[in-house]
Amino acid sequence: MADTTVVKTAKRTWAHQPSSAKQGIIFTEKSVDASNKAKTQKQLDGAIALAWSRVKTRRRPPALTPTRWVWRLAGSYHLCQPTQQLMETAAWRFASAGRMVLAGWAAQKASEEAGHDRLALLDIQSMGYKAEAVVKELVPPAAVNLVDYFTRSVQARDPIGCAGYSYTMERLAMGIKEDYIQRVEALLPPNTHATRCLRVHSGVGNDVGHVDETVEMMTELTSDERVQVARACYETALLCFSPPSEDYISEEELAHVLKGLEQASTDEI
Repeated sequence: MADTTVVKTAKRTWAHQPSSAKQGIIFTEKSVDASNKAKTQKQLDGAIALAWSRVKTRRRPPALTPTRWVWRLAGSYHLCQPTQQLMETAAWRFASAGRMVLAGWAAQKASEEAGHDRLALLDIQSMGYKAEAVVKELVPPAAVNLVDYFTRSVQARDPIGCAGYSYTMERLAMGIKEDYIQRVEALLPPNTHATRCLRVHSGVGNDVGHVDETVEMMTELTSDERVQVARACYETALLCFSPPSEDYISEEELAHVLKGLEQASTDEI
């Protein structure tokens, strides 16, 4: 193929096709060797499990209600919205350092996650609210902390921590099964379609395959790099498992905010 650069490692080949600055760097996977996957995944999952064991708290999030589901959807939006740009930045940084396996992985992540923030907006709209206004007003602290960590990882001298962040978020999402999604749907008003974003980021969506792809990529890294990724998994999981430093937002406060954000039936995103 003209203007295609093939980047080879010992176990995998990446084909790099130059594109416009807007599109960013694109890598397509040509072949995969899944050796050492079990050992690598055990290392990463062990770091997540360690974080779980270190979080000592009896605080539990409030029971899920339709109103609180909108809060969670706002959190999903804020988690999804910066992902494509941050992963494109990581891809360029890895590529400029000659780390083509990581560059290809990050570029693929950027492509896979594109538009997922819009799913959250569509879900909020289905709940009967002005989606753009809702995500402007509702910014869950947990999402802010995770995005801050993700951003710092990408901007660090070595951005490899973003791989641990991505793996942890998708690995935890795999625990969301169809029965949980159906329980959420049962709580919502009839004819509401507000679990699109959840389904994509769950054990019935794309995250199962994404986790497998990330583990395969990790087998290409050095042992020191895998340790760095595992450390990022631990740090990300701590953020996920730890309750907020302040009280959870109350049902009354949420209802008050959302009351002024109800949409007319003709409103669209």
